[in-house]
Amino acid sequence: QVQLVESGGGLVQAGGSLRLSCAASGSIRSIDVMGWYRQAPGKQRELIAAVTSGGNTNYALSVKGRFTISRDNANNTVYLQMNSLKPEDAATYYCNIAQYGVNYWGKGTLVTVSS
Repeated sequence: QVQLVESGGGLVQAGGSLRLSCAASGSIRSIDVMGWYRQAPGKQRELIAAVTSGGNTNYALSVKGRFTISRDNANNTVYLQMNSLKPEDAATYYCNIAQYGVNYWGKGTLVTVSS
């Protein structure tokens, strides 16, 4: 089994920053892709950032230039630095990893952005 635990969510004013962390534990062998998704009330879950084992990154257009994803392979941890937050960034953020073709999800961390 693989467990993912997210942290770092909270309440921030528009224009502020937050850093999310997600630590993977359990049956970790070789994580292919680590990513962050978010889901706002009434909306579908969307991929916002991902990083491969080789360090290649991909971002949703809505966060490009404001968010930065990074990973610490030694500690099986992925981070999401979120700057210049907007009210529309408010959502529950979920960590996702892919290992040997299997996807694992965290329980989510709530980000609230006040205007």
